[in-house]
This record gives sequence, structure tokens and C-alpha cells, in this order.
Amino acid sequence: MEILNQFAALFGNIAEVRWQMIVMWVIGGVLIYLAIKKDMEPTLLLPMGFGAILVNLPLSGAVTQGDEIGPIDTLFNAGIANELFPLLLFIGIGAMIDFGPLLSNPKLFLFGAAAQFGIFFTYSLASLFGFTPQDAASAAIIGAADGPTSIFVANYYQSKYLGAIIVAAYSYMALVPIIQPPIIKLCTTKKERMIRMKYNPQHISRTTKILFPIVITAIVGLVAPKSVALVGFLMFGNLIRECGVLDLLSKSAQNELANLVTILLGLTVATKMQWQGFLQWETLLIMALGLVAFVFDTAAGVMFAKVYNLFAKEKINPMIGAAGISAFPMSSRVVHKMGLKEDPQNFLLMHSAGVNVSGQVASVIAGGMIMNLVPKF
Repeated sequence: MEILNQFAALFGNIAEVRWQMIVMWVIGGVLIYLAIKKDMEPTLLLPMGFGAILVNLPLSGAVTQGDEIGPIDTLFNAGIANELFPLLLFIGIGAMIDFGPLLSNPKLFLFGAAAQFGIFFTYSLASLFGFTPQDAASAAIIGAADGPTSIFVANYYQSKYLGAIIVAAYSYMALVPIIQPPIIKLCTTKKERMIRMKYNPQHISRTTKILFPIVITAIVGLVAPKSVALVGFLMFGNLIRECGVLDLLSKSAQNELANLVTILLGLTVATKMQWQGFLQWETLLIMALGLVAFVFDTAAGVMFAKVYNLFAKEKINPMIGAAGISAFPMSSRVVHKMGLKEDPQNFLLMHSAGVNVSGQVASVIAGGMIMNLVPKF
């Protein structure tokens, strides 16, 4: 009799399967495929993909069912609803970043700032499509190609499109080697792509490297107070790296902390990938708007570099402007490889890395500015 009851329960669960669940299983499978087969952001896409399947099983015990609170919802409330996971991840990212190339050539800050244009352009575009200012801001920040900032801003506004925004942000980050080259080529000539840049590394004192994260935090805090948490945790991670007395903590932040938070983050965001809230036409529109922001950010960085060359005595390769997005270090590697393809003796890695880390800071500031300009409710 007990066996019959178990079979009855099994077939009862099967009867609860909806076609929307199957669609989400496929989406989860695609994310897992991209992570394993294509090696695209596997540390995040794999747990996201598996989580998408987990939360879309009928009567899944991983999410809240009636009065029973699911463990993934518990993790969401503990780690994302209060912005804890993104901030902890920023400590790890800060510990990974070497600001040396940027400090050697401070004008690279300009290119990181210029590459945030797409965020504000897309905010205006999203508003025209009827999104609320809060949802428009959440979608626009995808263009920064900065997952933690996207999560932080979308959660700040309590956007119902959080799942789509996170999937779009990290998917586009993973697709940087595919998305950026055509845009760069469209915006530049072969002659421009062959411009050689000399790298004259300057000795950056330890004192300068220690003061830099402290000063940046103070300045950004005055300009965009809402971004203090983001930039503060990012710069704290960098201070751990550069202070010279916390090497073990720096390595732990770069490895154990970043990896653990990434795993939890990937699984936890799946609670916003349940089919009821994910399978809407607005989801596709959000992802399309995120792509628009990403494209315009890349193009704006390149075009700013071209304008800069009109007035500069020493020309720069405009491709480095594309590295102003926050996809670190993928974007700088893409630019470097494109430079080598045009001229095997043209080494752009350090220049593009400097722009790339400036884009990391600029994207955080842009997120803070968005939160300052757009009211929460």
C-alpha cells in the first residue's frame, strides 16, 4: 500500500509540470552548457543554470511552498535582499585589481568614465518603453558589465526583473569576446587599430598605492553618497592587497571568499528565475535593453578615444576605449588580442588594463549616481 501511495505521489508531481517549467529547464541547461562547454563565466553561470532547474521543479522544496520557507529564499533574504553577497564579492574583486597601470597614466580615467554613456542612454530608452524609472535604472546598469553592481542597484529598487537583469549582466560579461570585436571594428579603421602605444611604466610608491583606495572612497563618497558601500568594499579589498601586511587575507579574499560568495550568489539568484516572474515579454525587453547599454558603452569608449586623438600630440589606439566597461579583465584581453591580430608587435594589454580598472571604478560611481538621481519609490 505504501508503494502505491509513493507511485501516486510521483505521478501527482508529474501532473504538476507545466510547459513554462520545461522552458526554464531548457534555459538552465543552456546556461550550464555555456559554462562547461564554452567556459563562459562557469563559476556563476553553472550555479545559476542549476538553480534555475532547481526552483522550477513542481512543488520544489528549494523555494517557499505555503508556510514552509525554502532554503534558497532564506539565502536570498540573508545575502541579496540586504546586498551582503554583492558587497562581499566586491572585496574579492578589489583584492584582485592592480591599479598600477592606471596610476602610471591617470588620463585613462577619462576613458573609463566615457564608457558609461550607454547606461544613461539606455535609461532614457527604457523609460520610453514604459518601464518605471526604477526598473529603467535597473536595466540600464547592465551596460556596466558589472554583475555585483547590477545586483546591488536592481535590489535597491526592488525590481521585479532582478532575475533577468542578473542573467543578462553575467551573460553579456561572458560574451565579451563575441560582442565587443564587431563593435570595435565598426567604430575604427584598420589604420587606427594599428596605432602603436609605448608603455613607460612609472614607479608607483607603496604609499601612493595605499592612499589611492582611501582617497577614491572619500571623493566618491562626496560625489555619489549612494555608492559608498560599493566603492568602499571594492577599495577595502584593494587596500588589503596593497598594504603589504595582510597577504594571507588578500589571497583569501581573491580565492576562498570570492569563490564561495560566487557559488552562493549563483544559486541564490535562482529564486528570481521562477517561471511565474521570469517568462514575461518584459524579460526579453530587459535583456535587449541590457545589450543596447553594453553596445553603446563599448562604442562610446572607442569614440571618446577617437575624439581625444583629434587634440592629442601622441595618438592612442582607440580600441583601448572599449575596455572602459567593467568586465575585468576580459575586455582588456579582447582589445590586446585584437591589437596583436592587426600588428603582432603592438602590445596594448597594459594600456587596456588601465582603462579596464578605471571602468570598474566608473561603473560603481555610475551605479551610485543612478541611485542618487532616481528616487527609490
